[in-house]
This record gives sequence, structure tokens and C-alpha cells, in this order.
Amino acid sequence: MVTMARPRNQRERRDQLVAAAARVLLDRGSSAARLSDIANEAGVTPAAVLYYYRDVDELFSEVFHQGVTEYCDRREARIQAESGPENQLRACIHSGVPWPGESETASRILVELIPVYLRNEAAARQQMAFVERQTNLYQGILDRGAQADAFTLSAPAAFLARSFVALEDGLVMDVLLGDLTPDDEYEFLISYAMNMVKTRPGKDLQLN
Repeated sequence: MVTMARPRNQRERRDQLVAAAARVLLDRGSSAARLSDIANEAGVTPAAVLYYYRDVDELFSEVFHQGVTEYCDRREARIQAESGPENQLRACIHSGVPWPGESETASRILVELIPVYLRNEAAARQQMAFVERQTNLYQGILDRGAQADAFTLSAPAAFLARSFVALEDGLVMDVLLGDLTPDDEYEFLISYAMNMVKTRPGKDLQLN
């Protein structure tokens, strides 16, 4: 059990509870996690948790919100650090792979929360917004590349962008289950990009 320091304000207490809930999610999964587990991890009573959150699902919804915000912020920063559509597309693909460390941990937490947003309306809306935000990242890169005559797209940018996100969502499960490696997922997505996006007739993207 982690002993929780006395918070200076309610926001700090909520953040501490979210962090404790995330650790329990990684250890037990959302289906097995109990209010008492989270309270014990946070070093407080179950009643103290319920003072800040109506129930465990509401707390998990906040874990999801914070997780996707941090995940997308990191991803956007990685893309913005690059110049040119090819470099940005490569960065977008790379930043969506659950590499060992912070990226894998974030992906595991989000996957563990799937049962929550399947039955919780607020969490479901957050999931849809998460997908839209990631899709917009890809679409922005593809649109800018096409407008600058750097890309020739095999389909509308919106369709390709959503396809990239769908592929990521499917492949991340294979990586977390150990059926694929992060390198396998990256190579799969790069191959898809090189087949669907050209720099000019007859020339492939230089993404490797």
C-alpha cells in the first residue's frame, strides 16, 4: 500500500486517486479491480474515494480522460518536432506504437479500460473523442502533404486517417498479448503507408 500524503487541495487529491487507480488497473484489470483495492493503494478509506468519485466507473473514466490527454499531447509534440509531411507521417506512425516504457504502459491502461467505456456513456464519449483526435492527427498530415503536392493519396485523407487508427487499435492488442513485437507493428504500418501514399507517380514514400 502506498501512503498518500495529505493533499493541499481537492485537485491534488483527485490526481492521487487517479494515479492509484491506474496502478490497480495495471495490476488487476478493470473487471477485477475493487474500490477497496484502489483505496488501499491510495492509502485512504473507501469512503474517502467515494467522497471524490461517485463510483469506481467514474474514477476509471477520469483515469481514461487523463491517460488519453497525456498520450495525445505526447504524440502531437512528437509530430510537431518534425518538419515536412514525410517526417511527420513517420513520427505519427512511430508515436502510435506501444514501445516498451511509457508508451506501452499508457496503451495497457487504455486497453484495460475497454469494458468501462463499453458500459459507461461518459467514458464512451471520451473514447470516441480519443479516436477522433488521433484521426485528425493523421488527416492533418495527409491533407497538408497533398496540398503541398508532396503526397498523392490513394483514397480521401479522412478515410486513410481513420484506417491508420483502426490498424493501430487492432495491432496494439497483438503487441500487448505478445503475438507481435512493437517493431512488427511499426513495419506493418509503414508498409501500409507506403502502399497508400505516394510522393509522386511511381515513387514510394521514404519512411524507413
